[in-house]
Amino acid sequence: MNIVDRRLNPKAKSLGNRQRFLRRAKNEVREAVRDALKKRKVSDVAGGERVSIRAKSLREPTFRHNPSTGSRDFVLPGNHDYSAGDAIPKPQGGGGGSGNKGSPDGAGEDDFVFSLSKDEFLDLFFEDLKLPNMIKAKLKDMKSPKPVRAGYSSDGPPSKLNRVRTMRNSLARRIALRRPSSLSIKLMEDELAAEEAKTPNNLAKIAELRQRLDRLVRLRKTVAYIDPLDMQYNRFDRVPKPTTQAVMFCLMDVSASMTEQLKDLAKQFFMLLHVFLTRHYREVNVVFVRHTTEAAEVDEETFFRGTETGGTVISTAFDKMLEIVKERYPVSDWNIYTAQASDGHNFDDDMDKAMALLQEGILPLTQYFAYIEVAPENQRGGMSDSLVWTGYEELVDGNENFAMRRVSSPSDIYPVFRELFSGSAEAA
Repeated sequence: MNIVDRRLNPKAKSLGNRQRFLRRAKNEVREAVRDALKKRKVSDVAGGERVSIRAKSLREPTFRHNPSTGSRDFVLPGNHDYSAGDAIPKPQGGGGGSGNKGSPDGAGEDDFVFSLSKDEFLDLFFEDLKLPNMIKAKLKDMKSPKPVRAGYSSDGPPSKLNRVRTMRNSLARRIALRRPSSLSIKLMEDELAAEEAKTPNNLAKIAELRQRLDRLVRLRKTVAYIDPLDMQYNRFDRVPKPTTQAVMFCLMDVSASMTEQLKDLAKQFFMLLHVFLTRHYREVNVVFVRHTTEAAEVDEETFFRGTETGGTVISTAFDKMLEIVKERYPVSDWNIYTAQASDGHNFDDDMDKAMALLQEGILPLTQYFAYIEVAPENQRGGMSDSLVWTGYEELVDGNENFAMRRVSSPSDIYPVFRELFSGSAEAA
C-alpha cells in the first residue's frame, strides 16, 4: 500500500512525495511536456511550465468495505426523525458514490493541472538525449578530485561550522552538568527576598537559601553556554572522480543568402543546443563561429545578434575551427563536437576545399558532426538538393559520426534536434 502526503508543502518538506508523484505519472507528464513545447518559443525552453494530465491517472488503490457482503447496523447520531430499529427508505435515483454516468448538465472532472519547476521541465525534455561517443578511451581513466561530505570534525574554519550539531552538543553537555537556567536563579532570588522580608527572620533558612543561590550562580558561571568541545564543523574529503572534457563548435552561415527567417531558424536550433549542453554537461566548452567569405570566433551575444553579411565560403569556418582546436583543444585531451547551420549555398570553387577539410581534417578528430540545412517552408517539397547537401551526402555512408537534417519551420526544430542527439541519427 502506498501512502501519499497531500498536505501543503512549506519549505519543500514534501519534495520526496512530489518526486514519487512525477515518477508514477511520468508517461502522462512527458506527453504533457511534449504538447507544451509545441506552443512555446525555443528561447523559453529553460523555464518551467504548467502542464495538465488526466485526473484518472492520479487514482490510487484504496481499501473499502464490500457493500454486498457482511452485515452493518448503525444509526446516525443527532437526527430527529429516526430511532433505533426504524427502516430508512432507499433514496430515489440511487445513492452517492462514484460511477461512469455523466452529469445531466455536462459537468465533469477537470484535468489535474500543476507547475513543473525549471529543473523538472528540462529533466523530462532532455532525459533521453546525449552527446554521442562522449567518453574517449583515453579519458575513461582521467580523474579529478571533488569534495565529498565526510562527516564532522572538532575543528575547522568558521564558514564550515555546523550550528545545529554544535547547539545539540551544547544542550546535552549543559543538561548533563546540570547548569542552572536563569529562571531557576530568579526563583531562588525571589524566595530569598521573601524570606528576608519576614519578621522575625529565620536566620538558618536565610543562610541555607543564600548558600544554595551562591552555588547556582557559581555553577552557571563555571559551566559555559558553548564550550570549544561542543564545536562541530562539516568535513569534506577530496575524492578522485572520473572526468571528461568536451568542446562544441557552433558554425553558422550569416551570408547574404541567409534571410532573416533562415537565420532565426538556425539561431533557434543553436539556442536549444546551448541549453542542452549547459544543462547536462559541466565540462563542456562552447565555441561560436560565424562565417561569410571570412570566419571569426565571436561571443554568444554577437553570434545570435550580429548583423554582418556577405558571400559564402564554408572552408573559412573549417579553417577557423581547426586553428582554434590546434591552439586550445588538443585532440588527445578533448572530445570535439560540431554543429553547422547553413542554407546550403557555397561558392562552386570553394566546395572541393571545404569537402577536403571536412573529410580529412575535421571528421577524423570529431566525435560527432551534425549538419542542419535551413530552407524556406514554402520550398520544403519542391526544391532540389543544394550544393552543400549534395556534397555532404557522399560522407554519410562512410562516417558514423556524421549526420545531416533539414529544417524548414520552427516546428521542425524539436524533432530534428531529438533525432540528432538521441544516439541513433542517420541521414535523412
